[in-house]
Amino acid sequence: MEKEKQKEFERETIPYMDLLYNYALRMTNDEDEAKDLLQETYLKAFRFWNQFQNGTNSKAWLFQIMKNSYINRYRKEKKNGEKISYDNIEEFYETIKEKNIDESNVFNNFFSNILDDEVIEAIEKLPDEYKTSIILCDIEELSYEEISEFLQVPVGTVRSRIHRGRKILQNELLNYAKKKGYFI
Repeated sequence: MEKEKQKEFERETIPYMDLLYNYALRMTNDEDEAKDLLQETYLKAFRFWNQFQNGTNSKAWLFQIMKNSYINRYRKEKKNGEKISYDNIEEFYETIKEKNIDESNVFNNFFSNILDDEVIEAIEKLPDEYKTSIILCDIEELSYEEISEFLQVPVGTVRSRIHRGRKILQNELLNYAKKKGYFI
């Protein structure tokens, strides 16, 4: 019975691993943290697989577990208040500034080849509810219904957030678009 449960779990969840990793990477901006978050998500999902209702959207269920795990981590870190000295930051910067970026890294490869710094910065400036909706819709290409399930908000709210987020990005990136020749 346990082996059957494992096969069912793998069949339902493994196809979404890359998608979840990419989303975790965008949330954390750190490869190791993204991998940890992905692992934590899959461990929780497997542990509570008996609570998953067959026939429902496993992708949305996994995203919900990841989102909750990320929020819990954020609250814990905020509560504990990790302190880093300026000397440590400066030393770290000096260590990494000469190293080449690993081009096999999906995240760096994607953003360095497709999105310029101005676009990334504009997305990062968005309020969280808009940023999450924009990333899930325009980058991860999830449907409004999947985003609605993931965020646990009505589809109309998803549409509104995406519309407003795109309007903010449009205003932020007007000069960028002119410079690139996309807009005259």
